[in-house]
Amino acid sequence: MDNLLSITEASLRLGGISKWTLHAWLSKGKLQRTKVGGRTMIRESELKKVIEEGGESRQLQRIEKVNEK
Repeated sequence: MDNLLSITEASLRLGGISKWTLHAWLSKGKLQRTKVGGRTMIRESELKKVIEEGGESRQLQRIEKVNEK
């Protein structure tokens, strides 16, 4: 099971980026949130995906895949 990280913990793991940047990424679909009660948490595997994908949004990746067909 993945570790769940708070917004603050996730921002530190991503090199100290702003928590507001993380919230923007959540809104744009670059990261998926996991709600625990009223808290927004991010799975560690989600951070790994963002790092591997270079921060590219999943929506853009889907559009590119459709255009390739």
